[in-house]
Amino acid sequence: MEDTQIKPHALLFAYPLLGHIIPSINLAITLASKGFTITYVNTEAIHNHISKAQSGVGDDIFLNTRKSGLDIRYKLVSDGLPVQFDRSLNHDQFMSSLLHVLSTHVEELVVKMVRSDHPITCIIADTFFVWPSAIAKKHGLIHVSFWTEPAMVFTLYHHMDLLRDHGHFGSHNNRKDAINYIPGVPAIEPTDLPSYLQDTDTSTIVHQIIFKAFEDAKGADYILCNTVQELESETISALQIEKHFYPIGPIFPLGSPKQAVATSLWTESDCTKWLNTKPANSVLYISFGSYAHVSKKDLEEIAKGILQSEVNFIWVLRPDIVSSDDEDPLPAGFLEGCKERGIVVQWCQQSAVLCHPSVGGFLTHCGWNSILESVWCEIPLLCFPLLTDQFLNRKLVVDNWKIGIDITGDQQKSSVDREMVSTKIKLLMWGKSGGELRREIKKVRNMCETALMANGSSHKNLDLFINELKKRAHIGGPC
Repeated sequence: MEDTQIKPHALLFAYPLLGHIIPSINLAITLASKGFTITYVNTEAIHNHISKAQSGVGDDIFLNTRKSGLDIRYKLVSDGLPVQFDRSLNHDQFMSSLLHVLSTHVEELVVKMVRSDHPITCIIADTFFVWPSAIAKKHGLIHVSFWTEPAMVFTLYHHMDLLRDHGHFGSHNNRKDAINYIPGVPAIEPTDLPSYLQDTDTSTIVHQIIFKAFEDAKGADYILCNTVQELESETISALQIEKHFYPIGPIFPLGSPKQAVATSLWTESDCTKWLNTKPANSVLYISFGSYAHVSKKDLEEIAKGILQSEVNFIWVLRPDIVSSDDEDPLPAGFLEGCKERGIVVQWCQQSAVLCHPSVGGFLTHCGWNSILESVWCEIPLLCFPLLTDQFLNRKLVVDNWKIGIDITGDQQKSSVDREMVSTKIKLLMWGKSGGELRREIKKVRNMCETALMANGSSHKNLDLFINELKKRAHIGGPC
């Protein structure tokens, strides 16, 4: 029997947002290193962004990965919109296409892969897709749902019905008292909920996606989660009573640099030379991620607070941070005011910057990838959540793990002012609490590192998942 006939073959679909693409690529590399054949699926629009941002990408972002010996193939599908369509400026149209059109293109590919010389064993798809269980069931495939956020966020979405029944979600007058009835979730405030569960209007296109996606996820055979058992033990234990839920994070590309895959949607700047000129722990890294927008007013207050703090900084400011039709969102005179102590770049390799010795803090939107990378590099966080899971992520960072501070100091506040920004930057970078945060983040980093070791929870959970999947697919041999 040829080797390809005993290897699981996964068709892996990444949700077409960078915060989902990065962990899905890392998952593809991780599973391929465990003996999987992976066919990784991107949208044509995402691939177009990547190839424009980085020269030499060509038609296949996994070319170098395959040369290193990993069996990862690459396919593209249309998301239903023209490649040049501005998805940032026309968010609702983009989401509507993902909801209503994408599945047709996906199923065409699935049909081809089922009939191929090396047919697929399973579909691994982001939990936010609305079609995986239905398509997997139709074609007799195993459905693996991939959750790229904390387990606690998953369980809150999973229990939307409880939130609705108790009046904390889905009405025009949502309750404001603490939520203490979700299995595996200690009492939280309504302001800690993901933003879409705080909304009073639940008729939006994003809510339609969330409702359908979590209904579809009920049919998943397995759920993989980019978190660590020890960081969310109570929540994960409650989930595992009713679901095949495997925490296997943090999912990082820990292998050879030759396995690196291009992911950036904007041209990257190499900040190493500038960072090398700065003292240890003196630079504040600032980034609000690849997706959420910042209001013009908040951006101005943050900019003036940064100047007032007199901190050294690198600020990643993607072109559409306010809107793709606002090309110059910074206040007048900002760049002149920062002189030699700060630089503004369009994009950079975040993990490389965070791990540089001169970096001492991270002003962040609290995206889950950013939090995990910051923990890995032992950089405490200054939290400014903007959207979706980021509000619950802030609670985990500030209250549960005590590795960061909130930029406002009041979670009821939804905006910032320059005085508070300056004060909190100084507290993070040079204050007594900054030292306490660094001590705590070392503990969290050690938990993550231990989880990935041979006897660690994430390592064992991944092996358990692979062995269970092989049994179900009637593929012999342990992983």
